[in-house]
Amino acid sequence: MSQFELAACAEMIWRDRPIEWRATRLTELGFGVGLWNWPEHDLSKLEKTGATFTIMNGYLTGRLTDDEGADELLRSAKETAAIGKRLGVQRLNLHGTGLGEGGLPVQPIETVTGAMWLKARDTLCRIADLAEQEDVVFTLENLNLPVDHPGVPFGRAEDTLALVSSINHPRLRLNLDLYHAQIGEGNLIELCRRALPWIAEIQVADVPGRCEPGTGEVNWSGIARALHQMGYQGPVGMEAYASGDPMDALEAFRWAFSLSRDDL
Repeated sequence: MSQFELAACAEMIWRDRPIEWRATRLTELGFGVGLWNWPEHDLSKLEKTGATFTIMNGYLTGRLTDDEGADELLRSAKETAAIGKRLGVQRLNLHGTGLGEGGLPVQPIETVTGAMWLKARDTLCRIADLAEQEDVVFTLENLNLPVDHPGVPFGRAEDTLALVSSINHPRLRLNLDLYHAQIGEGNLIELCRRALPWIAEIQVADVPGRCEPGTGEVNWSGIARALHQMGYQGPVGMEAYASGDPMDALEAFRWAFSLSRDDL
């Protein structure tokens, strides 16, 4: 049995089924549920599923790097916080800039300047204040630039860690995505160890392919043991496509994060 709180992104499995069906089925199987953008769904139906929603995109538009984008991000985040509270979402997720079709940035940035870093930190401080007012938690997620999200500012885990740790606010944490980190940086166990004080959720998918653990190159059982040994107590979310049958993919994920007696 897994020693971790496990969740799965409902957007990426059983994609021919309604989202409320997926949330209900994941709940029946003992998983928390991750969501992407709330306007795409019937909230009243999601409310009736009884699901524990571990994470959802915490904004619809905006960006960290400039005045206009920051104001729009705060407006969008406040609107989304109200939806998050309605559904009982535990964490509201942010990126360096808004993502459009195929995960590409709405406004790509080739070079992140020092002024952009300062503006991003200021914007995230405002987000932390908003989170305090709204009684919610926001997370900042790392992405990968080479494969999925070229042109996203503050995409590397090193960048998100630098920003969140410098602000060090309990309502602004990291969503540490190990799929993205493996592509962009590697050295996953040491990354988890350094980021540990600020991690609110860990997300996983194997590399290459972004499918369930066991389909690629990452030693997930070793990562699970290391996370347990370093005392990580947050959720682990599978944000991955199923390589075949979704039930098999979910069981492979559960198995990868199940510890033996020798590990405990």
